[in-house]
Amino acid sequence: MTVFNKVQDIIADELGKDKEEITLETTFEALDADSLDLFQIINDIEDEFDVEVDTDQDLKTVSELVNYVEELKK
Repeated sequence: MTVFNKVQDIIADELGKDKEEITLETTFEALDADSLDLFQIINDIEDEFDVEVDTDQDLKTVSELVNYVEELKK
């Protein structure tokens, strides 16, 4: 499973969205994710990938989040 697929699963579970709605180009604003939603998504991603996400990162799209996680895993 790719980083994108796992992130997609986490976002879909947290926001109650269909996975098909979540693409690399999707913004968190388009998903109606508020700051609490993003906090929970980041917590889940940190647990899943064993990384520490810098919450000062201005991540606006799923692609930016996926790329950021991939960089942390290197």
